[in-house]
Amino acid sequence: MVIIREYEDKDLQQMTDIWNEVVEDGIAFPQEDFLDETSGREFFASQSYTGVAENNEKIVGLYILHPNNVGRCGHICNASYAVNSECRGRHIGEKLVEDCLSKAKELGFRVLQFNAVVESNIHARHLYERLGFVQLGTIPGGFRMKDGHYENICPYYHVL
Repeated sequence: MVIIREYEDKDLQQMTDIWNEVVEDGIAFPQEDFLDETSGREFFASQSYTGVAENNEKIVGLYILHPNNVGRCGHICNASYAVNSECRGRHIGEKLVEDCLSKAKELGFRVLQFNAVVESNIHARHLYERLGFVQLGTIPGGFRMKDGHYENICPYYHVL
């Protein structure tokens, strides 16, 4: 059974491995640099909230939640999700997004916005739309894929 909870220090290596796997894939996260033990600890601790999906004492996914902007737009948050490739297709991402929506509201955010959902990431896009996210439009060539070609990105938002 998968449970979603706040991360703990003992989770950091597994979290970093999952995060780096998505960065290595080069088709979803804008980051290009891998996390190591030190940078991973700092990165996950710097978020407003970092949640993990745990199954049988193994971390199978995670999300980070943080402000999307500052000041007068500080009530809008942003999140990123990562699921271990061996565990995809088991609705873990859906559980992470649902928990994130709840946690964002609990933390006082009013809107969750995704800035850079790659247009070809149809599984994520279908999930977001099923959960009530609204697409804001399309930014042509907004994401440089690992192989160097550019794909459109689709910003989404969800009112909390």
